Amino acid sequence: MSTIPELVAALADALRARGQMMATAESCTGGLIAGACTELSGSSDWFERGFVTYSNAAKSELLGVPAVLIHDHGAVSEAVARAMATGAVANAHAHWSVAVTGIAGPTGGSADKPVGTVWFGWATPEGVFTERQRFDGDRAAVRQATVAHALTGLLKRIASAG
Repeated sequence: MSTIPELVAALADALRARGQMMATAESCTGGLIAGACTELSGSSDWFERGFVTYSNAAKSELLGVPAVLIHDHGAVSEAVARAMATGAVANAHAHWSVAVTGIAGPTGGSADKPVGTVWFGWATPEGVFTERQRFDGDRAAVRQATVAHALTGLLKRIASAG
């Protein structure tokens, strides 16, 4: 398993090689993915911007997530992760995006969406892909696992793109 700095370095290389940019749309991680990306010097070559959309209103206002999606499915859902990823690319000068929305805990979980539930969305030139994960551990562990999974997922999609 790669460390987060190793994932970021690989992501930087892949995006630079394509001359492309990425954006992030984050809820439960509160900007940790963008922070990991911009920790690397020279990240402005491939990291365009990050949206921290912790509230439902921010998801709608900054990313264009329809309020009805949040109402009907909840903020932590496939529909919202998909809309966040789509909105990040639409509202940035980026080719790729990763979006995360989840329940980092220790509060906020339910039987249907326990603490550690995270929905991911990746917007790519080939379309938008989503995935649900459940991570164990405390709030910090869930957030760090989310960052690593988000970066890994984006890197895999870039590597397999035509």
